[in-house]
Amino acid sequence: MHVLITGATGLIGRHLMAQLQAHHQVTVLTRNEARARAILGEDVTCWTSLGGQRTLDGIDAVINLAGEPIADRRWSQEQKRRLCDSRWQLTGQLASLITASTVPPSVFISGSATGYYGDQGEAVVTEEEVPHDEFTHQLCARWEELALTAESPQTRVCLLRTGMVLAPHGGALAKMVPPFRLGLGGPFGHGRQYLPWIHLDDMVAGILYLLHHAQLRGAFNLVAPYPVHNDKFAATLAEVLHRPAFVRVPAFAVRLLMGEAAVLVLTGQRAIPKRLEAAGFHFRFSELEAALSNVLARR
Repeated sequence: MHVLITGATGLIGRHLMAQLQAHHQVTVLTRNEARARAILGEDVTCWTSLGGQRTLDGIDAVINLAGEPIADRRWSQEQKRRLCDSRWQLTGQLASLITASTVPPSVFISGSATGYYGDQGEAVVTEEEVPHDEFTHQLCARWEELALTAESPQTRVCLLRTGMVLAPHGGALAKMVPPFRLGLGGPFGHGRQYLPWIHLDDMVAGILYLLHHAQLRGAFNLVAPYPVHNDKFAATLAEVLHRPAFVRVPAFAVRLLMGEAAVLVLTGQRAIPKRLEAAGFHFRFSELEAALSNVLARR
């Protein structure tokens, strides 16, 4: 199988690449070829743009993981535009090339996030949940709409509504561990907001499962089966690190620091992987304590 992947040097992409390269021919779409080769190996095949492509004939599968990190900066109007453009433009390009192909890729796996649902409070969130209309929903909804334009009898589209990815290096957890190690960690706000999470190994395995099961299409919550409240997450992380977790960060301080982007930590979704489990996928890490213990042991 010849797989075209975007976002290959990112948190998920790097680990997915190790699995793909062992079994498939892989082409990486990257703006920085030198960086991609330094991270992924000198023998990786790179495209630096889609400008020279009229179709994606010869590509069997497309995995689209690219996008500006959503929590790295405050959401000014300019940053919101950057977040949208980094997802929408590339996804639209890929979908257009797929539909223009004589023999299109058989599957287009495209990123999204549980932010699609917006703030859902205590509701159990499956893929059928009606979303709350806010910026994260608008961002993800258009992202998904563009990906779905590639759908046809020849091409199935799978959408990855991803939660917080727990990884040994990088991602949100890497920013949380230092203050927790110092005994300065704790929940955000009232702590009752749900945090959907997934271990990096299960994230990669889930993508590969969708890649190789030709009957699967549509939206999938890429989250562990048991989301937890923010205060439970903080308590479990502290326990695994053998540290206290008494320093609650008040909501006003989070809003002062993050602005509108504070919704990423002060609200949440009690998302569960209904469709993925129904399709027969088995999680290696279903419980948070085991997932955090494994990830932190690998740091």
